[in-house]
Amino acid sequence: MSTFKLYLIAVIAMLSGCYEVQKSNETTDSISEEIQNSELKTAYFASGCFWCVEAIFESVKGVDEVVSGYAGGSEKNPTYNQVASGRTSHAEAVKVFYDPNKVSFLQLLDVYYGSHDPTALNYQGPDYGSQYRSIAFYQNETEKSLIDEYIKALEASGVYKKPIVTEVLPFTIFYEAEEYHQDFERKNPNNRYILNVSVPRLKRFQRLFPELLKENNQDH
Repeated sequence: MSTFKLYLIAVIAMLSGCYEVQKSNETTDSISEEIQNSELKTAYFASGCFWCVEAIFESVKGVDEVVSGYAGGSEKNPTYNQVASGRTSHAEAVKVFYDPNKVSFLQLLDVYYGSHDPTALNYQGPDYGSQYRSIAFYQNETEKSLIDEYIKALEASGVYKKPIVTEVLPFTIFYEAEEYHQDFERKNPNNRYILNVSVPRLKRFQRLFPELLKENNQDH
C-alpha cells in the first residue's frame, strides 16, 4: 500500500468523528426531478478536465449521478467554448449526487484528493489555465471545516513537496455543461484524450482505492 494512501486513511480516521449531515442549498438544472427530489445530497468539486473527474466519481459506490459543468466564476450561463478558452473566471467542475448512507462527504474528499494533484496551480495533467484549477466547494460550515482540516493534515504530512493550492470556496451556483459533455468518457471510449489522459487517471485512482469502487468497477 502506498504511503500516500496510508496517510489519506489516517486523515479520514482523524476527521471522521466530526462529520455530520446538514442541509444544503441546491441549484436547479436539467437533472431529472426523481434525482432532485430524492434523499441524495450533493457535493461540488473542480480538479481539471471534467470528463476525467466525472468518470472518477461515478465509479464510487454511493454516488448516484455526476454532472459536468462550470462553477467558481461570476459570469452567467457560460459556454464550453468560453470556459475552455479561459475567457471566464469559471472552472470545469462536477456536481456529485451521493447517498450519505453509503458514502460520506469525508470519503468524497478522499476521492477528490486521491485522484488529482492539489499542488498544481492552474493546471492538471496536460490541461493548463485557471479553468482547470483545483477547487473544493463547501455548502455549510461542517464541510468547510472538513476541507480545511483535510488540507492542513495533508500539508503537515509532508506527502507533497509543494504547497497545496486548492481553493476552498463557498458554493454559489453551478451551470450544467452542454449535453455532449455528460458521460463523455463512457460515450467516447476511442477518443484520444480519453485513451491517453482520462482512462489512465481513472485507473490510477481505482488501483489506489479499490474498496471505494462500485462492484462493476472493481476490475476496470
